[in-house]
Amino acid sequence: MPNKTSHGAIMPEPQTEDAVDPLALAKRDLKKALPRRFYREAKAAERNGAFVLQLDGRLAKTPGSNPIALPSRAAAEAIAEEWAAQGEWIDPALMPMTRIVHSAIDGVARALAATADGIAKYGASDLVCYRAEGPRTLAQSQAAAWDPVLAFARRQLGAVFVCTEGVMFVEQPQAARAAVTEAVGGIAESGAAAPFALASLHVMTALTGSALIALGTAHGALSAEAAWRAAHVDDEFEIAAWGEDAEASARRARQWLEFDAAARLFDAITMKGNRP
Repeated sequence: MPNKTSHGAIMPEPQTEDAVDPLALAKRDLKKALPRRFYREAKAAERNGAFVLQLDGRLAKTPGSNPIALPSRAAAEAIAEEWAAQGEWIDPALMPMTRIVHSAIDGVARALAATADGIAKYGASDLVCYRAEGPRTLAQSQAAAWDPVLAFARRQLGAVFVCTEGVMFVEQPQAARAAVTEAVGGIAESGAAAPFALASLHVMTALTGSALIALGTAHGALSAEAAWRAAHVDDEFEIAAWGEDAEASARRARQWLEFDAAARLFDAITMKGNRP
């Protein structure tokens, strides 16, 4: 079925069936019984030109039995912190960055092109291009949050997107779609960082419904907090109008932790220090 925004815009669902879905893979461990903590110390260590996770001096592995090895010390240390913070039981729900790393190593690494293609397809029906016809306060809030994202796309990607109001799908210029494909493709071709950066970008895209918001976050044009607010303008409007649903609020809080972990992992992997 197509995507539908809260103000009624209906957009085609990005087709990602041929790509590895890092968000789904990252959640696979949540269905398993919690294992008891079996180690005393978790730390990052350099090995063979990479940075690995060691548990009591032993190399840690993914659920797919692959070594947890990353291209940057900052990323490995962030993973080690998640493992060190565990209590009596190892709870994957409290380890969002680790779960993204697992998905990157076990899945995305063998499907870089397909994963990149799945992300880029969001650009054909990006959230920020679909505006409410009314009420005026919602339209103004969307413009305030989304116009800077479109400005980023023009400035840094060379992509000019077309916006529409209401429910009708709008065909984006081929040049704009190609620019998004090129930007995502560059991340897919970033060497050892590619699986981790691409998995992080996929998570940010899927959780916001916007390749442009995700790329803006990756490029440092948006803070993680600003990106998350931009993706939820419609939700905030509905909460102000009708009140907050506790279940929806809890779900969104969990998703925010996933998004924030993806943004932090992207920065740690690519060693970006320019985030607002």
